[in-house]
Amino acid sequence: MGHLYFVRHGETIWNVENKICGATDIALTERGHQQAIETGRKILEEGIRADEILYSPLIRAAETARHISEMTGIPARVEKRLTEQNFGKWESTPRDGADFRKAKEEFVCRYEGGESMLQLAQRIYNLLDEIRAESDQKTYILVAHNGIARVVQSYFTDMTNEEYAAFGVKNCQIVQYDFELC
Repeated sequence: MGHLYFVRHGETIWNVENKICGATDIALTERGHQQAIETGRKILEEGIRADEILYSPLIRAAETARHISEMTGIPARVEKRLTEQNFGKWESTPRDGADFRKAKEEFVCRYEGGESMLQLAQRIYNLLDEIRAESDQKTYILVAHNGIARVVQSYFTDMTNEEYAAFGVKNCQIVQYDFELC
């Protein structure tokens, strides 16, 4: 079995302002563009090999993937299932708000106007199962969001609800996951 790489998108203004982005389409800051370019360089320097980049259709991830693809020559295509979780009424509110923290404890309930953690996990786990099935032939880089990063981490490792809620990946951080371990 093989592996995959996960990269969170570059910085956005809502990241800087500590707001929940979710499915809201927020663009990268200039720093976010530079982070994505540097990530492409890092992939080259570290000799990371991948057959394809799959990315969320939201502009912050799409632009990050574009920069990485341009730097590395790895082809990229959109994968709708990598869209960030729709946090409904919580989008644009503070990430560390007490009410939102409480709402995150409810994995089964949909966020008002959004989707539940279980709905998100279903679409990401289905994608990861497909990737796993062909991982001995292809290696992917997934470019997506912090909410997606949590689900990917939970696919590969056992996590408590508290660990899941606290898990995060920095902007443009590269994480390798090995299918042998899950």
